[in-house]
Amino acid sequence: MRSSTIRRSAVALAATALVATAVVPAAADPVKPPRLSAAAISSALARDVTTPGTAWQTEPDGTVLVSYDSTVTGDKLTALTAKTRRLGDGVKLEKLPGKLQKYATGGEGTYGGEYKCSVGFNVYRKGRYSFLTAGHCGNEASTWYADPDHRVKLGTLQHSSYPYNDYALVNYPVGIKKPGGSVYLYNGKSQDITRATTPAFGTYVYRSGVTSGLHSGRVRGLNATVNYGDGRITGLIRTSVCAEPGDSGGPLFSGRSAYGLTSGGTGDCKTPGGVTYFQPVTEALKAYGVVVY
Repeated sequence: MRSSTIRRSAVALAATALVATAVVPAAADPVKPPRLSAAAISSALARDVTTPGTAWQTEPDGTVLVSYDSTVTGDKLTALTAKTRRLGDGVKLEKLPGKLQKYATGGEGTYGGEYKCSVGFNVYRKGRYSFLTAGHCGNEASTWYADPDHRVKLGTLQHSSYPYNDYALVNYPVGIKKPGGSVYLYNGKSQDITRATTPAFGTYVYRSGVTSGLHSGRVRGLNATVNYGDGRITGLIRTSVCAEPGDSGGPLFSGRSAYGLTSGGTGDCKTPGGVTYFQPVTEALKAYGVVVY
């Protein structure tokens, strides 16, 4: 009797142990994948996104803003959305107004070949005076003129860099009188420029150009990448300043500080809004060994 009781107790104890094991499972909370860094996201975008009309930049909060223009529709937009979704919640999508384009065109202004652009900043090196403009302008002609009929020679192209960068150096004729170091404001006045630097996010800035004159806005991004139809540009300054075809190469500045050279964007100056990108001028100055004055 005692032996049977012991056996029953052992069986009951084993059953109790099994029940206890069954109702207290090991903790297995779901693990959320780590958020990708902005650098990792930008690297993936640079590798996978080549669609014309797209751009991206790192925002102050560490997210990456991916922009696309009105030409990115249908399968292109579906593919872009799928690629950005795979990169996680560190990516935000934004549709730009209009078409993303370079601001060079035929017409009056500063001429090279069939195009007009704008002079950026006058620069100096070892007794030689030159001016900076956009690289996609410099690619179009070796000689630049001050008039649409190509009668008054302005200078000769020394070098241009486009794509990847967007700057060019045009040499004034040897022996000319020192060109002014200021920026024309299209109101009968000029702003003297004495230094070059990179603006901070949110800086209030001005842009001038032969087509649309003087306009202002704020810096809305740094180190932006843009896919134009014929190439990619990296390291650009994004702003809310408007611009139009023919303004390419024109200066971005504030006070006496030079910031950038107009590259391209969307929108125009006839209606509010628009996005314009600029080549940082400090990079061009370093590449050519020249200074503003």
